[in-house]
Amino acid sequence: MSGTHRQDAGAGARAPERASTGERLWGPTPPGALRHVLLHLLTPLLMCVGMGLAYLGAFASPEPHQMPVAVVGSGPEAKVLAQTLHDKAGDGLDVRTVPDRATAVDQLDSRTVSGAYVMDEEHPELLVATAGSDTSASAVEKVFTKVSDAQGTPLKVTDVAPTADGDPTGQGIFFLLVALSIGSYASVAALGAAGSALPMRLRALLVTGTSFVVSLIGAAFAGPVFHLVDHGLWGVWALSWLYSAGILFIGVGLHTFLKRWTTLGVMVLFVMLNFTSSGGIFRPELQNGFFASLHAFWNGAGFVEGVRDLVYFDGHDLARNVWILFAWLAAGLVVMAAAGLTERRRRAAAATPAPDPTPVQAPIPAQHKEVDAEEEMEEAVAV
Repeated sequence: MSGTHRQDAGAGARAPERASTGERLWGPTPPGALRHVLLHLLTPLLMCVGMGLAYLGAFASPEPHQMPVAVVGSGPEAKVLAQTLHDKAGDGLDVRTVPDRATAVDQLDSRTVSGAYVMDEEHPELLVATAGSDTSASAVEKVFTKVSDAQGTPLKVTDVAPTADGDPTGQGIFFLLVALSIGSYASVAALGAAGSALPMRLRALLVTGTSFVVSLIGAAFAGPVFHLVDHGLWGVWALSWLYSAGILFIGVGLHTFLKRWTTLGVMVLFVMLNFTSSGGIFRPELQNGFFASLHAFWNGAGFVEGVRDLVYFDGHDLARNVWILFAWLAAGLVVMAAAGLTERRRRAAAATPAPDPTPVQAPIPAQHKEVDAEEEMEEAVAV
């Protein structure tokens, strides 16, 4: 009996040991901690879905859609070739005829066409402008190489608007866009979260200064560091400042309304929809209708095409792209003003005493607010 009693007592003494071992394995879980982690995981998962839909939807299967090309010549042979190409390509090509080579070069300089085929029985020539888009020039070359091969003659390709030596593919402007965008939308987290206690006017000044610094970095990359452009650097800097300021004003203004979801919001606006529609990799004639339509007014397209117009095409259509960037900046100023008005109303409502006595919720400790702000900035910068 005494042995049994001692055994039972020993088992009872060891029971708390087993409980403490389990506690050591799992650890104490504060209330709401798991929900907090899962909520933060939602943002990167949504970004994964969004980036996959955007990038694969825009870049996975590029093919011509109403790509404008020209056949040089005014005789019946040119018209027959143009009609034949149109019949075979269907909606892929928008084929037209131009009377002479000089007209074809003018249309390439104005980016009215992506390529022009100069007919000749022995020495056919294809005119392209790789500065407008290297991928579009390659697509046009594939089309007319088949034409010259059918005639049994080699095709001469002439580039009437080559890119700068430091940017042989012409896609350096796109990667400059990426650098400017990351510098801008990552700064939104710092100015929106950590700067939320500052007056809106001071935040607006910080946005202006930050976008200025980002634009200087972009100009340094475009000029002395990587030589992406060989002239027009001051214009590239001005376009960079306009572009960055638009992103920062919109992002910091949206933070008042979206809070920690601002990171996801600016990623949708200025990465998922922006990079894919900018024309830096594929111009709209090689994309589907959705991204091609965004190219007409999105801010990334305004920057990329504005730099191309300035540096390679004598400013043709530059004014339109500058106005696009100004429109996005104006939208940012409107959002910022709305955010300032909303914050004033919230402060006024918080200062007004409640009419009925209700249980007052304990204020969130300052250290918790700092942790939330730091987590938000870490999410933005990490992405």
